[in-house]
Amino acid sequence: MSNGTVATLSNGDGRVGKRIENYTAFWQKDMKKEDKVDTENRLDNYTDVVNGYYDGATELYEYGWARSFHFSRFYKGEAFAASLARHEHYLASQMVLRPGMRVLDVGCGVGGPAREIARFADVHVVGLNNNDFQIQRARKYTKEGGLEGQVEFVKGDFMKLSEQFGPNSFDAVYAIEATVHAPTWEGVYGEIFKVLKPGGIFGVYEWCMTDSWDPTVPSHKELAHEIEFGNGIPEMRPIRLARQAVKNVGFELLHEEDLADRPDEVPWYYPLEGDIRKAQTPWDYFTVWRMSWSGKLVTHNFMRIAEMVGLLPKGTWEVGESLKVAGDALVKGGQMKLFTPMYLVIAKKPESS
Repeated sequence: MSNGTVATLSNGDGRVGKRIENYTAFWQKDMKKEDKVDTENRLDNYTDVVNGYYDGATELYEYGWARSFHFSRFYKGEAFAASLARHEHYLASQMVLRPGMRVLDVGCGVGGPAREIARFADVHVVGLNNNDFQIQRARKYTKEGGLEGQVEFVKGDFMKLSEQFGPNSFDAVYAIEATVHAPTWEGVYGEIFKVLKPGGIFGVYEWCMTDSWDPTVPSHKELAHEIEFGNGIPEMRPIRLARQAVKNVGFELLHEEDLADRPDEVPWYYPLEGDIRKAQTPWDYFTVWRMSWSGKLVTHNFMRIAEMVGLLPKGTWEVGESLKVAGDALVKGGQMKLFTPMYLVIAKKPESS
């Protein structure tokens, strides 16, 4: 599949033509048959992969998860929404964000973290996204929250930040579980380096395979492909490559930690397990239920019918099926310590740059 196969007709809400329908064609139906050429094709067409996925998955994320599209650590008894917000606050605190700073959110989704961090740190946030559907929703929710003067959203490619914003444009830049979608970490981190002011801070929660992951082990390789397929990721890569990429582009590495490796009593992936007995508060029963077998059955049957009668774009149900693969793979990856969604890096652009 090439860029030329994707129609450019808009559905009116920002979702484009057959992008959703074409999404699953970027993978082999049998993950065991995935080859290097498949990965290279996804990397070459990363914008179609990512946009096709999020055109189909965004509303499902909002329904099944939240408007903050990321994972988080949990304390015993901590509410799901409180955990998501704390995860965002922790990143802002580690970056030492200060009132009045101009901050870039790379891959901002529908703006949940941007709004939360703007309120928490009293900064001005520019959210960057290459998906028109998500940008429309981000602007809508930001207006409803009365934050239009503090949070804004622009369309752009995170591999071309310096072309869009120019050098030395931001006091700080963060990315929450977004830059894994880039064709190379050096490429996206290098662009972030360029748009940061000298002395500026970059903070990221990165999706990585851990040091325990071995691509020569067939089951490990298949797990990585399942995570890719279920989450719109061209290629999963190990932590060591993320660490090296940060250094290669010129950053001074201030702090790094895989937060998923902490001995938390409640694991980060617990909501995906779909066991309502594990819900931390009464308010979280519905969130956890939606991930259970019965919750998935209800959701996916509704999606099939809604797509048939034209309430959802064609291909949405199939993207929803990929999310089921994602849930199982992420839980397995977390349990086996082969995958992390929260490799935290805090890095600084040298003052002399």
